[in-house]
Amino acid sequence: MSYSDFTIDNLKEKFQLEFIEDQPLFSKIPDYTVPSELLVFLGKFLSLALAIDTEKARSELIIAPMLAELKLNLKEISLFSGIEFNVDKALGLNGRCDFIISKSKEQYSLNAPVLVMVEAKNDNIKSGIPQCGSEMVAAQRFNAEKKNDIETIYGCVSTGTNWKFLKLTTAHFYIDTMEYYIQSPDKIMAILASIAQGKV
Repeated sequence: MSYSDFTIDNLKEKFQLEFIEDQPLFSKIPDYTVPSELLVFLGKFLSLALAIDTEKARSELIIAPMLAELKLNLKEISLFSGIEFNVDKALGLNGRCDFIISKSKEQYSLNAPVLVMVEAKNDNIKSGIPQCGSEMVAAQRFNAEKKNDIETIYGCVSTGTNWKFLKLTTAHFYIDTMEYYIQSPDKIMAILASIAQGKV
């Protein structure tokens, strides 16, 4: 078993998670000015990503540039893409993760604390929730093993055009009532920056 094999039911059963689905996670979104270079890039390549319409194209042409811009703007974080994150194979907490953001400046190795797991999907947000959730549980355990716990782990499932945020605090697993859309990249980037800076 690996991250991609999880369902919502066995995520609940294995880790005794309480799912909370009736709360907006970011009722107050701070202002964020998206760099003009990113807006130009998205303006050029968004339609191409949608025309190709694969998970890989959406990941490379929409999600990765936004996360890379976040990393460039916030020097205190590191960003990883497509790396193995094997925390506990016996529990199925192993496999390759699309994107990981850590609250560490080191870019050549993943260090705790892990802050955010981002899972790319082609067109189905709901199907990515248990996979991202299991990665968040793994991040929680990874941080604890490294003796660098943080109270909350965030996650996001994104098709590139739609972004759904998740939150894990102890055994409470929150699914945001809102979805955010690429037409408002400032809102998406503001949420990501707030998480990275510990302002939520």
